[in-house]
This record gives sequence, structure tokens and C-alpha cells, in this order.
Amino acid sequence: MLEAHEIWIGVNALDYSGYPDCRPEFIQAFEKMARLATKLGVQGEELSIITPLIHHTKAQIIQKGTALGVDFSLTHSCYDPTPDGLACGHCDSCILRRNGFEKAGIPDPTRYA
Repeated sequence: MLEAHEIWIGVNALDYSGYPDCRPEFIQAFEKMARLATKLGVQGEELSIITPLIHHTKAQIIQKGTALGVDFSLTHSCYDPTPDGLACGHCDSCILRRNGFEKAGIPDPTRYA
């Protein structure tokens, strides 16, 4: 048993149009449920879901990642990649990512089909 008191997740509220589990209301409800449904929560231990990116724009996230040295060429956000790992370029997540790089003024290293 890990006995973790924090769960960190990189959800972003801008995604909630197609991804309802990225909404702040969902995170708050899930945190409440986790406090009711875990041994630590029932014992009165603090349990928090941390969402440091939830209110940032995609451009802000990409700028911060770049400043921290993230190699975005090793990542993609695609929900429908090709069998060889290329991002589709058409799903909402690919479109949001591409727009984020454009608005950040940083070249998008994503390999699209």
C-alpha cells in the first residue's frame, strides 16, 4: 500500500469541451469521492488531487515545459495514433496541441500522420 496523500494529474480545463473529466468540478467531486472511498480518507487522513495545469492555456503549458527542458518530441497528445505511433493530427487533442505550440511561438515537434 502506498499511503499516498496526493495525486498529481496534468488535466487542463481547456480540454473539457471534449473531455469532461478535465473540468474543475469533476476533480473536486473525484477528490471528495476518494476521501470517502479510501482507507486513508476514512481514517481522516488528508487526500488531495493536485492539478497544477488546470487553468493554464496550452501555450503557457508548452512555454513552461520548454523552460523546464521537456523534450516534447518524445510526447504526443493524440487519442487516435497510427500503429507506428504518429499522431493523427485531426482529433481534438491534436488540434489543441498544435494550436498551443503555434500560440507559444515554439515549433511543434510532434510527428503527425
